[in-house]
Amino acid sequence: MSPETAAAPAATGRTGAAGSRTRARARAARNHKVLVHGTQVLLLVGLLGLWEGLARAAVIDPFNFSMPSKIWDQITQWAVNGTPQGPLAEQVWYTLYEALLGWVIGVLAGVVLGIALGRIRFLADVLGPYIKVLNALPRIVLAPIFVIWFGLGPASKVASAVVLVFFPVFFNAFQGAREVDRNLVANSRILGAGNRQVTLQVVIPSATSWIFTSLHVSFGFALIGAIVGEYIGATKGLGLLVYASQGTFNSAGVYAAMVILAVVALLAEGLLAFLEKRLFRWKPADLGEAR
Repeated sequence: MSPETAAAPAATGRTGAAGSRTRARARAARNHKVLVHGTQVLLLVGLLGLWEGLARAAVIDPFNFSMPSKIWDQITQWAVNGTPQGPLAEQVWYTLYEALLGWVIGVLAGVVLGIALGRIRFLADVLGPYIKVLNALPRIVLAPIFVIWFGLGPASKVASAVVLVFFPVFFNAFQGAREVDRNLVANSRILGAGNRQVTLQVVIPSATSWIFTSLHVSFGFALIGAIVGEYIGATKGLGLLVYASQGTFNSAGVYAAMVILAVVALLAEGLLAFLEKRLFRWKPADLGEAR
């Protein structure tokens, strides 16, 4: 038997063993996902069942704490018959529109200013103290001022969302621009890249992972800004539903609006996670995921 003939079965065996290990890891990852999701569902069902049981047994006051069945009935009633302010879908869209617009404006402003200050030391030295002072302000209390400035329409809610979104995005973009590998910048300079090319082709791609980290948190902040603005003064929206339900001591209505908000936030988080995976397919998997 020639050496080539003897080596072929060995190579085939090694390839088969590697394939088996890959399939085993994939199967283990799928089983882990199923176990995690199953445990999450069981935990949710258990908590809801406990809440329902305690409320029905009057261990907790059902008037103040309501119960899951009443919350579901309230959501169903709103979905079928509408809310006092109009159809439920209209209220959800109104809040989502304000949050999305505020989120987009806040993200764009945070990214542009964060990259600019991260790249230009003079701007960072001049504007840094002002940004720190503004960040130290309790931004939620600006919502009444925005209602006075912009009225009860969506503009005041968008402004509230912008100020909540801007700062986390700005600081992440700023830090991402500062953490760029200096060797990459130096090599780009050697190859003849100017400041604009370095920023667009080196700095921004390197800071993208930092920016995406802030996006996951910032959309929740945008929803908070829109809801707080609506709670203070509005003609439509989920925040107005919360305010109206509280005014009539309808605890089920308050919880129902919170559930709808949570669903919207989770859907937005899932969409952002999907986009992040698509954009960062080139990144190696985490060691924890690989196991």
